[in-house]
Amino acid sequence: MSDHASHKTEANRAHFNDAASSYNNRFEKTILQIIHEIQERREWLGVDWVEDASEDESATANPKGASRPVRLLDYACGTGLVSRALAPYVSQCVGIDLTEGMVAEYNKTAENQGIPRSEMLAHVGNLIDPSDPSPAAFTGPEFHNFDIAAVGLGFHHFDDPALAAKRIAERLKPGGVLFIIDFQPHEHMHHHHAAAKSVTHMGFSEADIKKVFEEAGVGKGFEYVVVGKGIVFSDKSDEVKTMTRKVFMARGTNL
Repeated sequence: MSDHASHKTEANRAHFNDAASSYNNRFEKTILQIIHEIQERREWLGVDWVEDASEDESATANPKGASRPVRLLDYACGTGLVSRALAPYVSQCVGIDLTEGMVAEYNKTAENQGIPRSEMLAHVGNLIDPSDPSPAAFTGPEFHNFDIAAVGLGFHHFDDPALAAKRIAERLKPGGVLFIIDFQPHEHMHHHHAAAKSVTHMGFSEADIKKVFEEAGVGKGFEYVVVGKGIVFSDKSDEVKTMTRKVFMARGTNL
């Protein structure tokens, strides 16, 4: 890993470790809004979900007795935004995040909801270090052959989004879906903002993301949709930090 990449990785880890314990409470309204938007588009994602998904859109517990496994890889999972949205429709959520604090919050939330570790569990790790193409901790079958792999609002923190997409897509089963949620292009963040040092990219255009998907081998059926008029990111701890960002969702398959 280059010195620059290493510095950015450490900036990400430090920022999100600091934010982890209060993250869900501070951004509760925003998280719930994005969960709703994902669930509204679950058919658009093109995954063959478990049949007995809950009618309650706000539910986060996994359905029991699914006739076949439907597995989600939630990369850069944070406290579990994508997992919370898709847990009612899959049989297993596997989270991976660089940040120990975020993984602890993810797992604490699942435990508090009575979800078994076999159905929802996050791990500390980095799949996208250029100097480590096959991290030893993630070589087992439990970290491969996913029906869907997702990155929820994490792409703009990655030094090399193209490498990230390729590494994550390699963990999909044939016909698997890569799903990205992130920001459309926007102005630079003020340097005083707490997250500024951890941000690498100021959003992505449709052309940017389409190229990333195609290079990662998941360009089939590529679609890029803009979510409404934008998502309001409101921080309970500091109303001055409230901002609106245009958010996109993109999906594509490897066959």
